[in-house]
Amino acid sequence: MVRSPSHSIVALLLAGAAFCAGNALAQVPAGEGGSCPALLDHEFNRLQTGQPETLCQYRGKVLLIVNTASYCGYTHQYEGLEALYRKYKDRGLVVLGFPSNDFGAQEPGSNREIAQFCRLTYGVQFPMFEKTSVASLKANPLYVELAARTGETPKWNFHKYLIDRNGNPAATFASKVEPDNSELVGVLEKLLAAKPAPQKG
Repeated sequence: MVRSPSHSIVALLLAGAAFCAGNALAQVPAGEGGSCPALLDHEFNRLQTGQPETLCQYRGKVLLIVNTASYCGYTHQYEGLEALYRKYKDRGLVVLGFPSNDFGAQEPGSNREIAQFCRLTYGVQFPMFEKTSVASLKANPLYVELAARTGETPKWNFHKYLIDRNGNPAATFASKVEPDNSELVGVLEKLLAAKPAPQKG
C-alpha cells in the first residue's frame, strides 16, 4: 500500500519530534533528571590531583561540608574531622573540605602547600578540593546554593553543613562547634540511619 504524501509528512514530523524530545531529555542536567540531587550537581578540582570531580559521586551519602584553613585557631579541627570520617565512612559519611582564604587570610598557601600540610600534619584522607571562596558574592556555586537553602553563610573558617542522603541540607554548625560535639554527632547518626529516598524514573 502506497502512503499518501500527507501521511509521510506526518510520520516525518512525529519522528523528528521523538528525536528532539529524546535528545532534550539526554541533555537535562543530572540534578534535574533525578539521578543527582541539585545541590551536588557541581564539579570541582581535587586538591591533591587538580583533576575535576563531580559531587554527584557522593549521592546517597551523608556529607559534612567544611570550609577549612591552615592557620586558624580552629585548624586543629582537621584532626576531629578526620577521626569522624574514619569512624563513620563505612556507614556512609563523607567529609568534604574546601580550603578558603576568605577569613583573616588564614589560608595563603598554594593548593600544593595546603595538600602537603593536611597530609603531613593531620593525615587527612577525606576528600578536599582546591582553594576557593565561600563568602559573599565571590562564593563558589555550591556555597551560594547552601546559603540560599539554609539561610546561613560561613562567618569564619570551619563552618559546617550536614547534608542528608537525598542531597538536602539537614543542619548547620558554627565554626566553634567541634567535630565530636554531641549534638552534631547525634544529628549525623540519625542521618546515617536513614535510607535515601528511591529515585523517580
